[in-house]
Amino acid sequence: MVMILPTIHLPLFLLLVMDMGGTMPSAWAPPRGCYVAEEAGERTFRCSQAGLVAVPQGIPNDTRKLYLDANRLASVPAGAFQHLPALAELDLSNNVLIRLSDAAFQGLGNTLRYLDLSANQLTSVPAEAFRELQIQVNLSANPWRCDCALQEVLRWVRLAPGTGAGIICGPSARPELVGQEFLSLIEEAEMCGPGRGGARRGTDAALLVTMGGWLALVVAYLAHYVRRNQEEARRPPKLAPTLPARSEDSSMLSTVI
Repeated sequence: MVMILPTIHLPLFLLLVMDMGGTMPSAWAPPRGCYVAEEAGERTFRCSQAGLVAVPQGIPNDTRKLYLDANRLASVPAGAFQHLPALAELDLSNNVLIRLSDAAFQGLGNTLRYLDLSANQLTSVPAEAFRELQIQVNLSANPWRCDCALQEVLRWVRLAPGTGAGIICGPSARPELVGQEFLSLIEEAEMCGPGRGGARRGTDAALLVTMGGWLALVVAYLAHYVRRNQEEARRPPKLAPTLPARSEDSSMLSTVI
């Protein structure tokens, strides 16, 4: 027995779905003001001047260049870009960033090569945020506090060419530093002092001094040992002592006499 199923025409099916309150699946669309493009053969996601207050969701995971510049981003949370394993260039310039999580760029250590943080409101950033990265970074045009924390960051990154002079001490820095170029300051003085980076260098210096002291002691001992051997070699040999006459011989001589 063959059963014949009723045929439902597509327009009728759509009406039924609408009557039941259902929705048809729709293709993903980027946030307003954002678009996907191919630039120099690389997948690019541009959200410049889009009025964003947070990192948008749904960025294609094969994105190589991401532009989030000229928005209203105030912070970058931990793991904000970890779903972008191919990301090589990230532009966060001209926002109002005041804080970066120490895990803001987690998962990008193998790919990210350029990071633009210029023209924000950053006074300090955690060095831990950059320790897994091998990047060029633009840190110019921020009101930096110009302290040990910033010097630690510069130990882990390479500044983008021509941007170093734009790292200027802002109002939160010590009064005598405000308005000065940070790179010029650290050429003349150590910002970390006895702590943090300064402590590490102080420990290294102390270790070198200790090793030098031990080496000097070893050299002094060897010199003393060689000199003593030379003095002993120059001394005349000692004569063997004369043994006294045996008492038996003396007694016999007396008897004979």
